Amino acid sequence: MNLNDLIAPEAIIPALKASSKKQLLQIMAEKAATLYNLPDRQVFDTILKREKLGSTGVGNGIAIPHGKLAEIDKIFGVFARLEHPVDFEALDDQPVDIVFLLLAPENAGADHLKALSRVARLLREPEMAAKLRNTHEAQALYTLLTEGKTSNAA
Repeated sequence: MNLNDLIAPEAIIPALKASSKKQLLQIMAEKAATLYNLPDRQVFDTILKREKLGSTGVGNGIAIPHGKLAEIDKIFGVFARLEHPVDFEALDDQPVDIVFLLLAPENAGADHLKALSRVARLLREPEMAAKLRNTHEAQALYTLLTEGKTSNAA
């Protein structure tokens, strides 16, 4: 599974402005809903429900909020680079400035976990995280994400 199977060029937000975790998730839910023709409230509620189980802030300024929806038939994502980090209640208590929202069909099972793992592995690479933080154009961010050295590894 390649990351270009998970994210489209138009699903990149190169300079998201949010003042809180909730606002950040709301903006990303709206973007996903618009791109994939879903009710934005449903996407937001799904992500929020997962966040209540525990923060998806994985550390080092990275968060991978995710959820499952019955209305979709494939796994997809939305990526955002924040202009200013926000508190995300991350595992390491560090604010977040790189976010990859992942949505999967309810019956995705192992594929959902594989997608989460692939995204986490790529974003946790210090060199990749630094490049993403220093890139301000959507197309360049998309290229980094989809051509990263672990983006198509098995």
